[in-house]
Amino acid sequence: MFTNTISPRFLETDALGHINNTVLPMWFEASRDPVFKIFSPDMDVNNWKLILAGFNLSFHAETHYGFEVEITTSISRIGKSSFDVYQQCWQQGIKTVSGTATMVHFCHQQKKSVALSASLIDKLQGHFITPE
Repeated sequence: MFTNTISPRFLETDALGHINNTVLPMWFEASRDPVFKIFSPDMDVNNWKLILAGFNLSFHAETHYGFEVEITTSISRIGKSSFDVYQQCWQQGIKTVSGTATMVHFCHQQKKSVALSASLIDKLQGHFITPE
C-alpha cells in the first residue's frame, strides 16, 4: 500500500465549508503516482503505458479544510491487461472517501491494450488488498 499526505488548500473548499467533491478525483490521481512509476519509472509522458478506463467514488463523510488528509492507494484487482486501484481518503481517523480506478496497460502507438507481464503482475501484487 502507498500513502500520500495532503494539506487541503482553502481554494479547495466549497460554499458548505468542506472540500469540494470535484477535488477528490484530483487528489486520488495525484496519489496514484507510485503506481504510474511501476509502468513508467521516469514518468516520461512520451513513454506512458497506462490509460484510465473509469473511476468511481463513494463519499462517507465530509472532508474539511484545516486538517491533513492521508490517501491510501492499493491494488484490488489484477486482470489480463487491466487492474483496479483502490483508494481511501482519511482525515482525523475517519474514512471520508473511497474509490476505485480501473487502469489499462496500453500501447498508445497501436491504440490497444497490452497484456500485463509476469513482472508487472508481481509488482502490483506487492500492493494488493481486498477492499472491505
